[in-house]
Amino acid sequence: MSELSSRSAVFLDAMGVGPQWLLRDRPASAPEMMEAAAPEAVHADAVEPAPAVEAPPASAVMPTAAPAADTAWFDNAPPAPSTAPALKQPAKKIEPARPQAPSAAAEDTAWFDAVPTQAARPAAPAAPTGARAATDEEIASMDWHELQSAVRRCTRCDLCETRRAAVPGRGDEAARWLVLGLAPTAGDEESGMALGDEPGQLLENMLRAVDLSSEAGAYVTTLVKCRAVDAAGADRTPTAAELAACRPYLQRELELTEAGLALTLGGVTAKALLGAAARGKVLRHGELPVVATFHPADLLRRPEDKARAWADLCLARSAHAGRR
Repeated sequence: MSELSSRSAVFLDAMGVGPQWLLRDRPASAPEMMEAAAPEAVHADAVEPAPAVEAPPASAVMPTAAPAADTAWFDNAPPAPSTAPALKQPAKKIEPARPQAPSAAAEDTAWFDAVPTQAARPAAPAAPTGARAATDEEIASMDWHELQSAVRRCTRCDLCETRRAAVPGRGDEAARWLVLGLAPTAGDEESGMALGDEPGQLLENMLRAVDLSSEAGAYVTTLVKCRAVDAAGADRTPTAAELAACRPYLQRELELTEAGLALTLGGVTAKALLGAAARGKVLRHGELPVVATFHPADLLRRPEDKARAWADLCLARSAHAGRR
């Protein structure tokens, strides 16, 4: 090789392209032939294929969990913080805070704990000064409005001195059944409704079982229209004089409703009406069929008696159908 060729070869080698500038008329050496056989390995414009990427081992891949069926964890999650940049708000005039009404959806019921205890009820109103007690004859000719008014202002016995309110009957004024309790309770005095509260709700269920209700087919009342209490303020059985004083009101209720059957609630009620009574029999008040059953308040305390009460209702339904 000439000196010029040697310098050119050195220069081309330094540039990295020496093997591609071999002279055509010069035999190539073995190393040069090997390099010329694979020009793509050193070509400046050649694009090397991207190396194959092997999949990572299964242990290195984070598994994606399926949504849990129980979302209770979400219910207890704190609110997510906002990632939006805070916007500068123009300055506002600061006004004094105003008290706000508590939200209806608030779950904090501490406000109830702070409710003051209910004040004692006022003493029973005294009987109207100079009020004259209605006579039996007057009661016998009263219409519904007059009868209700007479009950509320009644002074026919001493119960008018201790009662908080007299409680007239309620229900269908053209009833098929007259449902009869003994006397109003403290709850009945408060509501002004005979046989109310939970026993009254159960009574409505009993009546619906035989296709009746206090709105259609049944009239609900008591033998005595005022609550009878002892010296300690507890309920007591009305005396014979108190029962006799209220009897004309009951008789007028029977006449106005033209009820075909009386259903008495509780053993004391049936005995007070008839003098003696027993369940499971059709008794008589004059010509009126009477069936005795459990008081709803007793059934609430002893639900095991409800099967026998149902038998009484079926007996009453049969007795009423037979009379018609």
